[in-house]
Amino acid sequence: MAHLPLVLVRAMGCLLGWVLYAVVSARRRVVQTNLHLCFPDLDPIQLRVLSRRVFVRFAQAWLDRGWLWHGAPDLVRLRLKLTGAVEELSGSDPVVIFAPHFVGLDAGWTALTQHLPRHFTTIYTDQSNAVADAWILQGRQRFGSSRLFGRADGVKTIVASLRQGDPLYLLPDMNFGPQESLFVPFYGVSAATVPSLSRFARLGRAKVVPVVTRMTPKGYEVQVLPAWAGFPTDDPLADTVLMNERLQTYIDAMPDQYYWVHKRFKDRPLGQPDFY
Repeated sequence: MAHLPLVLVRAMGCLLGWVLYAVVSARRRVVQTNLHLCFPDLDPIQLRVLSRRVFVRFAQAWLDRGWLWHGAPDLVRLRLKLTGAVEELSGSDPVVIFAPHFVGLDAGWTALTQHLPRHFTTIYTDQSNAVADAWILQGRQRFGSSRLFGRADGVKTIVASLRQGDPLYLLPDMNFGPQESLFVPFYGVSAATVPSLSRFARLGRAKVVPVVTRMTPKGYEVQVLPAWAGFPTDDPLADTVLMNERLQTYIDAMPDQYYWVHKRFKDRPLGQPDFY
């Protein structure tokens, strides 16, 4: 698929997305539950339309990994447009990159590692399928000099790398369980959220730079936003609340491209009902 025209890959992704929406009923209910909780003003028709668009974007982004990880380097560079405050990622100062779970998260990582001469790091969770795991690892290490930390590497190793000037590409906006999470509002609904953005920035003495990746007809726009002033503080709870508030503004600009297939509200505060 790496050799196919992008318009054809995207058309195939559109078809696959419609099929997945139709046949994967359990995941469709997850998406619709998430959207209903976060956008309660949507009527049933709007909810169905947006849900289908979510599946289409998810499928298109999955098929895009063909050219991201196997296409000619010049083709990949042409389809990934790095914009915004790119100068925030220059030099050697410690940086934590806040990379929300939009469908283009792998395109964002690929753009940074291909375009910029820094040693980027991220945290990787092993996949249950060994073949898929090897493929994803190989794809994410295709360009530049990068390192994928496993969960077993521990905080000290990650912080040491961060202090040495290796930017950390961090995706903290999912439900990773209640053990180390704080319950903070996400679209007005209490959501288990790890305070790792605040924690790593504080321990690594790093600035936080958001990177938001948008799928476009020509590929992806990877927008580097200005570093957050006054972040982190000494209050992880307030920092995590602020993270979700700013994340909502990014999502509102392209709600169909967020990773709604994840059970964002799986863990609930004591006594609150299970949404799923």
